Amino acid sequence: MKFIDFQTGQILHAGPYHVSEAEVLDFAKQWDPQWFHTDPEAAAHGPFDGLIASGWHTCGMAMRLAVDAFLAGSESYASPGLAYIRWPHPVRPNDVLRLRLTVLETRVSQSNPSLGILRWRWQLRNAADIEVLDLEATSLFKLF
Repeated sequence: MKFIDFQTGQILHAGPYHVSEAEVLDFAKQWDPQWFHTDPEAAAHGPFDGLIASGWHTCGMAMRLAVDAFLAGSESYASPGLAYIRWPHPVRPNDVLRLRLTVLETRVSQSNPSLGILRWRWQLRNAADIEVLDLEATSLFKLF
């Protein structure tokens, strides 16, 4: 989507994304090698009653959905950051995830009119409609 296509109040959906155990293990072994992400046997007896994906992996899955559905081919080029990020429930192997995006604000920068600013809320949910990620992001778009 182009920047002009985003409207305040708009709700967008992306997905599904199927999470495999191999993907959870591979990501965790490389980037977040804590035992509850990398050792299914130990995780089965841990506080989450099984293997869970890293929160950073969860963010990556949401990003993939957003790029594939909305940002690929757009003028999006950077983000100055997030207002907040929460992982209210874990992602597990074999989950099927869907992303809901709510456009909170779109505006053209006053100091740089070639810059579009999009603030949006990302909510990732599993097939049981349980929220596994909630964040507010700002995305920058080069308008010309």
